[in-house]
Amino acid sequence: MIYGYLVVVLNVCFIVVVSSAFLNCKPGKKVNSCYCVAGRHSALEPRVGGAHTQSDSAVKPAITLSRGDPLTGPPVRTSMERLCIAVATCVLASASVKVSDEHFGNNPLQAHDWWGQYEEGIRHYSKEALNKEFPEKTRAASFSHPVFRCPDMSPSPSVPSSVEFVKAADIKVIAALGDSLTTAIGANATTVLGIPIEFRHVSWSIGGYGSFQHVITLANILKLFNPNLLGAAPGKTVHGMQAHISETGFNLAVTGHNTFHLPSQTRHLIDTLRGYEGLNFEKDWKLLTILMGMNDICDYCKDKALFSADNFIHYITVSLEMLMNEVKCKQIVFKDPVCPREFSVAAFGTHLPRVVLQVPRMIVNVVQILPMQTLREVQRPTPGCLLQRSFCPCLIEPAARSAELLELVEVNWEFQRRLELLLYSDRFFRDNFAVVLQPFLKHADPPRLPNGKIDMTFFTHDCFHFTIKGHEELAKGLWNNMFQPEGGKMTVSSFSDPVTLSCPPKEHPYIFTRPTAARAAQRPSRASVSLLLLAALRGFLFA
Repeated sequence: MIYGYLVVVLNVCFIVVVSSAFLNCKPGKKVNSCYCVAGRHSALEPRVGGAHTQSDSAVKPAITLSRGDPLTGPPVRTSMERLCIAVATCVLASASVKVSDEHFGNNPLQAHDWWGQYEEGIRHYSKEALNKEFPEKTRAASFSHPVFRCPDMSPSPSVPSSVEFVKAADIKVIAALGDSLTTAIGANATTVLGIPIEFRHVSWSIGGYGSFQHVITLANILKLFNPNLLGAAPGKTVHGMQAHISETGFNLAVTGHNTFHLPSQTRHLIDTLRGYEGLNFEKDWKLLTILMGMNDICDYCKDKALFSADNFIHYITVSLEMLMNEVKCKQIVFKDPVCPREFSVAAFGTHLPRVVLQVPRMIVNVVQILPMQTLREVQRPTPGCLLQRSFCPCLIEPAARSAELLELVEVNWEFQRRLELLLYSDRFFRDNFAVVLQPFLKHADPPRLPNGKIDMTFFTHDCFHFTIKGHEELAKGLWNNMFQPEGGKMTVSSFSDPVTLSCPPKEHPYIFTRPTAARAAQRPSRASVSLLLLAALRGFLFA
């Protein structure tokens, strides 16, 4: 009820502020320190984040929350700018409620109340604390990484037909699914009020801001090999607000989502890729990165059945099968190529002619989830870490060495073990489709200073999410894993020592995709070898 009253107050706030601040706002017009940006979107163009859709005649306002993003210039705040933040907060609070009600009903476990958690955290702040800036958590505009070059950065002579021979330069499309770690929420925020901003353009797995020298992301590394890479996230969004694909790219992750949301994100991605102009769905090689499951750990104590390891693996499996089978389904050559969304190969049996199936040409990175217990150490005597308690209560609230904490640690480990059991197999390996588990985070410990204390420059004001500095280490770890074989992939023990970016090995310049299980399946058995030898001997003796 209290939250309902708060929403009403926020909506009233919105009406009052909008009427006074944006009455004369037109697209491209500057009103004091607020910028009005509007655009017309087609109803056929995809949206991100499960937000409610608009008709093609609707106009979506985008509010610049700070003049001079720290990536492009020093932030300057004025009283009018704070008014802009208030407007955004009003809009977002009401929008987030609409999204939850529309998609998940009134179930509090399904309608993840991210804004409620955020509001609960910041209500403990003083006015001064809310506006205090932390420049050490942002990236200066003048910052530049050294140039990264490899001996071989060229594509294959022709488009590869096998998933085993795809070079970095052969990747034409990049995409990402996940939660707030992939939306990069708060990653370059200067104050606590900036945490709801999703800095998708600097996200470790898909951010497309500037170039590699500006910020290291998987997409910016790939752009060194293929400057025409499609799908890198070009801009920022704000949690709960509608976001157009021109802002998100193919970063379709949603802040606050649990693993049971992954199938809906996957469905959204498939529809987006298929309908995107300029993308050859059948022929272009696509690289998708998925990291999901940390919110399940954070919410485990709320519903141990819903957030169990069994359900975690179930929804991961459903999503990966959807990618592998749905892609095939939509390519069946019939006069009417309509195929049910519930399609699976099992439903059609083995009578489906292989000749009518087109290649999906997709490589999926599934990143192993973090061991989250050490995040309890990411604290300091400021109100900011109260947000950590709001966002991940099942991890932060239990007492040290309590039965509740020990159970959660065991569940976290079980998530990792079950994911390995699922993906260290050839279940999701085909000639033109592969899912690869990238384990670099499996043993990761938070970065520390020489005195052993946590290096807080890697973490946002909520003491939970990563700043750009942290995102860059994730990007380098993922890139290195991609060019290491199963069984030989590095794991990061601590990000205290920066990850050194590696070039694809000369002897194998391709992304490693073939699982050990598939290689083992190719080896002839001892019995078959004996039979071959006997046959050869028989032929020799009786020739």
